[in-house]
Amino acid sequence: MRLLRFHGADRLASTTETGAIRFLDHLQQRGEIAASSHLQAVNALLFLFRHVLQGEAAQLEARRRQLRRPQRLPEVLSVEEVRAALNAMRGMPRLIAALLYGSGMRISEALALRVQDIDFRGGRIAVRGGKGAKDRFTVLPQRLRPSLQRLALRRLALHRDDLLHGRGHAPLPGRLARKYPAASRAFDWQYLFASSVVHHCEESGHWLRWHVSPSTVQLPFKAALLACGIHRHASLHTLRHSFATHLLAQGTDIRTIQQLLGHRHLDTTMIYTHVREAAQGTTSPLDRF
Repeated sequence: MRLLRFHGADRLASTTETGAIRFLDHLQQRGEIAASSHLQAVNALLFLFRHVLQGEAAQLEARRRQLRRPQRLPEVLSVEEVRAALNAMRGMPRLIAALLYGSGMRISEALALRVQDIDFRGGRIAVRGGKGAKDRFTVLPQRLRPSLQRLALRRLALHRDDLLHGRGHAPLPGRLARKYPAASRAFDWQYLFASSVVHHCEESGHWLRWHVSPSTVQLPFKAALLACGIHRHASLHTLRHSFATHLLAQGTDIRTIQQLLGHRHLDTTMIYTHVREAAQGTTSPLDRF
């Protein structure tokens, strides 16, 4: 077995996970293993260490996650580009886009916010049912506090008007709706970024007010980028990437950023260290002339 020969060992039990990683790196550096074969080798070693040797395989698991999808550096806007794009937007689209950049939320998470998810006193936002059905907290940008408070007051007025006209219901998760049927009319459970129209639910007979569509923000954001002369392959998700990269540049701990983003694995968050380091600290040969 090549792994044993590489380490000069005579039995598998003396092989370590770190040694297995070095063996894989050795094969890759010598060009003796293709990308597809690399993943197969990692899977085989994972089985060996977990089920045969009954040991830990955290490094091999991390290697497998890296190989399962290509590592492309995410698109990131500079602070100046973000500022210019936000200044070119107006109304609710601008507020939502600013919230995405200021909190690191995904657009789906921001639109799904209920009134009760904004903790003005604690300065944080509860993100419920994010990617992977995980709940977490992220930061509430202090700059947006007045705008969000005014929005909450307007939302309260809209909800009271809905109640007067026999509406005022918000969609709820299945189990919650069955356990607390009256909760759908509670103000705390209303969507913060509410749609201007209501929809009739045939099943319940209620008139529901959902949140606004993602296109409500996507289209003005794209238009703002063009108006500012920012010809980049950027989307609303780019604001999330920019949030993480700019926090890292400010010296924020990588594990704090991981928690704010809701990443399960730290190596997912580590990609932003590569974004920050790319093309930084290196002098072009031309500049040495």
